[in-house]
Amino acid sequence: MTEHDEFPDGAYCPYFQQTMELIGKRWTASILRALFSGATRFTDIARTVPGLSNRLLTERLHELIDAGIVTAVPGIKHGTYRLTEKGEDLREVFAQLEAWNARWVDREHSSA
Repeated sequence: MTEHDEFPDGAYCPYFQQTMELIGKRWTASILRALFSGATRFTDIARTVPGLSNRLLTERLHELIDAGIVTAVPGIKHGTYRLTEKGEDLREVFAQLEAWNARWVDREHSSA
């Protein structure tokens, strides 16, 4: 196995690009992190992500539902969401990003 075997489609892959455009949209990763941490109600997600408007949260949740990553929970109070199997499968990806973040992001000089 060479160092490039994990990228079988070469430098550009339209499916990878589509995934990054979905997850990389403003606030989407933070919404997913909120869901990973156990927030399931709309109001809990909104409270967990400071600066996120209700309008944009609604829009992003619909995009994640359309992508099959999140589902609205039927039969429970309106505004309850959970990750699908497809969404749960992203948990390890986010854990790896967290590890990279802890190692490489300089919190003293970050613009956050």
